[in-house]
Amino acid sequence: MTYQETLDYLYQALPMFQRVGAAAFKKDLSNTIALCEHLGNPQHQFKSIHIAGTNGKGSSSHSIAAILQKAGYKTGLYTSPHLKSFTERIKIDGEEIPEISVIDFVEQNKAFLEDLRPSFFEMTVGMAFWYFAKQQVDIAVIEVGMGGRLDSTNVISPEVSLITNIGWDHMQFLGDTLPQIAGEKAGIIKSQIPVVISQTQDETTLVFKEKASQAKAPIYFADQIWKIEKNGEEAGKAIYQASSDKATFTFKFELLGNYQKWNLPGIIETVYQLKLKGWNIESQAIIEGLDSVVASTGLKGRWQTLYEKPLTICDTGHNEPGMKEIVSQIETYSYEQLWMILGMVQDKDVTKILRLLPQSANFIFCEANIPRAMKASELAEKAESIGIKGQIMADVNEAIQFARKKAGPNDLIFVGGSTFVVAEIEEL
Repeated sequence: MTYQETLDYLYQALPMFQRVGAAAFKKDLSNTIALCEHLGNPQHQFKSIHIAGTNGKGSSSHSIAAILQKAGYKTGLYTSPHLKSFTERIKIDGEEIPEISVIDFVEQNKAFLEDLRPSFFEMTVGMAFWYFAKQQVDIAVIEVGMGGRLDSTNVISPEVSLITNIGWDHMQFLGDTLPQIAGEKAGIIKSQIPVVISQTQDETTLVFKEKASQAKAPIYFADQIWKIEKNGEEAGKAIYQASSDKATFTFKFELLGNYQKWNLPGIIETVYQLKLKGWNIESQAIIEGLDSVVASTGLKGRWQTLYEKPLTICDTGHNEPGMKEIVSQIETYSYEQLWMILGMVQDKDVTKILRLLPQSANFIFCEANIPRAMKASELAEKAESIGIKGQIMADVNEAIQFARKKAGPNDLIFVGGSTFVVAEIEEL
């Protein structure tokens, strides 16, 4: 099989949540357990960190991986979904899994996969564990796909568990209250394994404390341990100071989104929990890792500048809490006119998200080229029902070029609403 034939086989043979939604969701770990057993349980052959949360788990995963790389450890990183290439999901020291390894995995296990019929996500988790074990990584950072308790990644025994924050997303699977959603995320808390909570939230604190108590797992609310202050920006990087009774240090962070202030306490405390377990991570590795997250790991789409004049920014934030942070950050910019290019998926409460947006913006509605995408025309109708009018231009790249021609040099163009819209930006 060629690499393209292998990808075609995977996409066509296995249901993929990112594309089709609920039809690909499995409510138990039986397939993952069976696949891991078939592969020789590779998930037990390397150390790991497990990261869940509604928002921030991708940024936190990449940041911790960058720090571990700078500390000299051979570091695996498993994240989802990918933006441009399937191989983005599985990396070691920032290098994507080679295409030949993807081919080898499928060819070696094709008969078993056809018999088991796992979801696309279950298969990729198995592939990641197989690759990390084969390459003998020192440690792997494993990002949860959705939820936690029933997520395919939840078969590892990590050094530390990290839960970033809890917000409304995937309610049809995880529950329609924050405590219910937190209960699903808390499913990654393991017996006697420390768990770090990035952000203390009144509605979810008791859920985490109870689960940690049941599991006899030490629990650390990172924002009560670390004070994070942003002190401006310099050369395209944010300048922060982190302080606690453990240490105080200043660093540059390559991720510019102001919402990173919610992620940083959890990132730093997770590293300190690793240090307590004997991992040799000096402060300099933390500083260098945070300074080079994008360069070290290839992270894309987090408050990323696409063009200057007019300033054009994209971000993968796609749910209500994420969009609140995006709007808050937009308000910190000076501009003459705001343009918002937006596309969303069908299984989100888009009206709640649309109500957060500044009505004075010029809107262009687009759609990602996946079955799960909401049609741009439908999104425009929902927006008009709450008083937001805009143009319809299905292709995000055409929308960007149109906005850039119409916008003045001092305008601001934002592109987002869906990870999959950002994924289709040619300049990403």
